[in-house]
Order: sequence, then structure tokens, then C-alpha cells
Amino acid sequence: MTAVTDDTDDTTEGHRPRRGEGRWDDGLIARRAAARAAKGKPSAHPRSEETQEPQEPQEPDEYDGLPRGGAYDDAYGGGLRGRLDALRELVGLSRTRIDAATLAEAGRVLDEAATRQRLSARHTVVAVAGATGSGKSMLFNALAGAQISDTGLRRPTTSAPIACSWTDGAAGLLDRIGIPGRLRRRPLHGGLRDEALGGLVLIDLPDHDSAVTAHRDQVDRVLTLVDAVIWVVDPEKYADAVLHERYLRPLAGHAEVTFVVLNQVDRLPGDAADLVLDDLRRLLDEDGMALGEHGEPGATVLALSAMTGEGVGELREMLGQFVQERGAAARRLSADVDGTAVRLRPVYVADGRRPELDERARAEFTDRLAEAMGATAVGEAAEREWRRNAGKACGNPWLRLWRLYEESRTPGAGIEPVDRRTEDEGEITARQRVEQAVRVVADEAAAGLPTPWAQAVREAAVRGAARLPEELDVLAVRAGVPLGRPPRPAWWPAAVLAQASMTLLQVFGGLWLVGQIVGVLDPDLLPPVLVMLTGIIGGPLVEWACSAAAKGPARRYGQDAERRLREAAAGCGRARVLDPVSAELLRYREVREQYVAVTGVSTTGR
Repeated sequence: MTAVTDDTDDTTEGHRPRRGEGRWDDGLIARRAAARAAKGKPSAHPRSEETQEPQEPQEPDEYDGLPRGGAYDDAYGGGLRGRLDALRELVGLSRTRIDAATLAEAGRVLDEAATRQRLSARHTVVAVAGATGSGKSMLFNALAGAQISDTGLRRPTTSAPIACSWTDGAAGLLDRIGIPGRLRRRPLHGGLRDEALGGLVLIDLPDHDSAVTAHRDQVDRVLTLVDAVIWVVDPEKYADAVLHERYLRPLAGHAEVTFVVLNQVDRLPGDAADLVLDDLRRLLDEDGMALGEHGEPGATVLALSAMTGEGVGELREMLGQFVQERGAAARRLSADVDGTAVRLRPVYVADGRRPELDERARAEFTDRLAEAMGATAVGEAAEREWRRNAGKACGNPWLRLWRLYEESRTPGAGIEPVDRRTEDEGEITARQRVEQAVRVVADEAAAGLPTPWAQAVREAAVRGAARLPEELDVLAVRAGVPLGRPPRPAWWPAAVLAQASMTLLQVFGGLWLVGQIVGVLDPDLLPPVLVMLTGIIGGPLVEWACSAAAKGPARRYGQDAERRLREAAAGCGRARVLDPVSAELLRYREVREQYVAVTGVSTTGR
């Protein structure tokens, strides 16, 4: 029998929970402080690393939420290292947009990646898991070549994880898993300590279907920390729903670091073992777990008997090759990142159009704001004002005198009454139009985005629009129709002079005619009548010509007033709403690029 060391001193039984486990701050990844109290201090009683007491991790003075040391070093390949860095950036960019519970798994993966990086890269931690009575402890002993884990009829036999290390230097890994020194073993001498297994750390887990809740909790905890798993099934429970639904199916992406072993084949007659093994492969395929057959990467499936030793040598050889590749930790971590990316896909992938605010949406938003400001009405009012001034300057003076007379007879006739109720209603309507414009542009920008980012876009629009109606009112006063009279065109003095000439002709003709009537002048009615008719007919003609000539300048004046309001509305809307919305869309595009880098798949388009 191979000699086995067994340390039973000084170590408290059970797993010490790591303080701060699962913590990370505001979306940025935080590594747990692993500075052990005994690090760098000489021990008063030197022992091998495998049997030293695991030390309690110490909390840092201040937890800043950032991984200590930044990016990942050469412990992981370039592709995986880039994916981890992208995941770290992804979570950092998302911490204020996505709730912590959604990002918690990503934080755990990055935390474990940073922790595993600091520990031995020469060792591969493999857990042996299985149901009650599957014979996993017997297989564990057969692989170790020693009676390390208790076996027997009493269930559950294994109540705590037991570790067997083939080489020194795995103390940090076992501390991380929480296996006390008295439950750490290793073969010391003999041929069973195969050099091909150098670096292997084998862990026998409690039954995953144990009636004791604490045992199941330990299995779940350790499975998140090991590099690979050997699932031991027996002919009776290989199709157990608990095994497939709770473990194998969720861990289907970890096929490359998974061994599925059909134990107790010595109990099956004839070719029944092959039939059961084929059915097991079928179930694994239904679980979505790729099978490593014909040189393809995937799970290793084989049949053996830990009792008779049949197939154990083959498994030992496979484990030796697996361990010597020194890639299990990276493959396990890569599968964890894949699983995290799948779970995060709904909050990062927009299945709709490319998220952007196009020119059409911007123009329509500006038009709605201008409409809310009354830009069109202001332009029309400015045009009417220009034409009114032209009419006053170039119109018939007799008609102007008549209008003044009418106004003097009925004071206030020329002033339109102010309806306060209408003004209030107009103000409410304008505010509603602004709010409607903001809602429409926010909905268009958020269309097709994942829910958290669509919500962020809408919140940015609402925050920016909080004081938008009031600011538009101020701009309407500043950029509306200028105070005072509108500017006059160059032909205006000539038109005024022509209208004055027509009026003088009327007056001159009238006086000439009156002089002939009273006998002051020689009677000759035709000349004064022609002069008067010229003034009478010429006055309206000049007024009509001026009115026709004023249409163009008046229209341009009104358009200028409307344009100023539209530009003011566009600038205000852009600064208050469009720019914040565009910033959110840009942030989403950045996180989407980081998510693509996390998945390791090159995509185009969105």
C-alpha cells in the first residue's frame, strides 16, 4: 500500500467562508484581497505546503472596486486575456446602467480569474463528483492508489471535500477552495505516484444528491472553483434528472474540462455496458454538451469499474495527458466567460436596427419644437406687420384719415382684446407639444435597444427636457419679431413720393375746379377734371403696385423671423435633448463593441 501523509493538527474543520465573497463595487470588477497573514512570514514549525493551515484572507484597508494589478498577465493566452479585459471594461461602462444583480456573475468570473492567476499555474484541480452510491470515492482511491476517501454502505460516506495532490505547491489552491489541512493527502512513494500526473490535485466531493443540504452546498461551491470535473455515474442513476438539469445541462459549455465516467460496468452483463454508454452519450447530447470524439473538442466519456480496475488505467492516462497540457484553468475560465456572455446577451444585444438618431428624426424633432414655439405663426405675424407698415406708408391718405376717424369714434376698436383663458390654454398646449416631441424622439432613439439602454435613453431625454418649455419661451421672445418698424426696401421712398404726388394732383385739381366755379379762374372744366381723375385713379394704382411689390419682402421678412425661431429651437433642443440622447447611444455602441470582444466573435453591423 502506498504511504499517505495525514495531517490532523491545528486546523478547524470545515470551510472558512472568505470575507467579502462575491463582492464587487458599482459594476467595476473587484478582486478579493488574498493577502494572507502568514505570507512572507517564517513558520515556527515548518511543514510541507500541502499540510499547512489555510490562512484567513485579510480585507484591504479600502475597497476601491477595481481588480488589483489591472490587466491579466501571461497566465492566460492572448485571446482569453483580451476577453477578460473586455469583460472588465464592459462591466465598468455598464455599472450605472445595469443593476448589480445582472452583472454579479460577470464580477464573480473576473474575480475568480484574477485569483486563479495569482495561484499555481503548474497544478490542475480536478473534482470527482457523483451521486450517492455511484462509487466516486472508490474511483478517487483507485486513481490515488491509496485508501484516502472512506467507502462503505453507510450514506453519505463523504461529508467534506478531500484533496490528494501529486506534487507540492498546491496549498494556495486548496486554501482558495477551503479544504483544511487535515483533509489534504498525497501519495508519497511507489509506482502509483505517476510522473504523468505531476501537478494533479484531485478532490473527492460529497454526494451532489445528498439529503444533507450542507453537502450539496459544498458541491455547488467547489464546482465553481475547480479547473475540471469528473462526473461519476452508475447504471442505475446515469439518467437522473437532478444530475442533468441541475449540473450537466447548465455546464454544457464546459465540455472541454468535463469527464463523464460510467462506473460499475462490471455489474452489466454482455454488451449492456455499450448500450448504457450509448444512451448516456445521447443524454449528454440532449443536454447540449459536445462530446470529444474523433478528435473534436468536448467532454470525455468512458466506461470503467473502480472495483475491478477495468478502464481505470485508461482514465489515468487521459488525466495525465490532460494535466500535462496545463490548459485546464484557461479552458474552464474561457467557458465561464462564454456562459457569462450568453447570460448577458439580452442586456447588450439590440435585435432591432442600428441604434442611432438619424437626420430625419432630428429634423422632425426640431419641427415639433418650432411648432410648439409658434414659429410659423410668428413668421406670418411678421409678414403681416411688414405689409401693414407698407400700407400705412404707401396707402391712400384719405382712407387712412377715414380709419383714424373711425378709431377716434370707438376707442379701442383697433386693438384686439386679450383673452387670458386662450393664452393659458395656448401655454398648456405648447408644453404638451414639447413633451410629445421629446417622447417621440426618445422612443425613436430607443427603438430596438435592450431594455436597460432604452430606459437610459428615455431618462436622458426626460432629464434634458425638464426646463425645455421655459427656455423655449425665453428664446421665442429674444429671437422673435424685432421691436420697432420693419426695415424698408430701397423703392419705398419713391412709392411714398408717388402716392404724395397723386394726392397733390387731387388737391390741385380740386382747387383749380373750385376756382373756376367761384369765377376766380377762367372756366375750363376739362383740365382740372383730368388732373383730379389722374390723382384719384393714380393713388389706388400706386397703392396696388406697392402692395404687390411688398409681397416678396414681407414674405422674406416673415421667413427670416420663422427661421430665427427654428434655429433657436434646434439649438436648444440639441443641447437639452438630442446631445444627451446621442451620448447614451454612443455609450451603448461602446459597450456593444466590448461585448463582442467578450464573446470572441467578430461581427459587423450593429
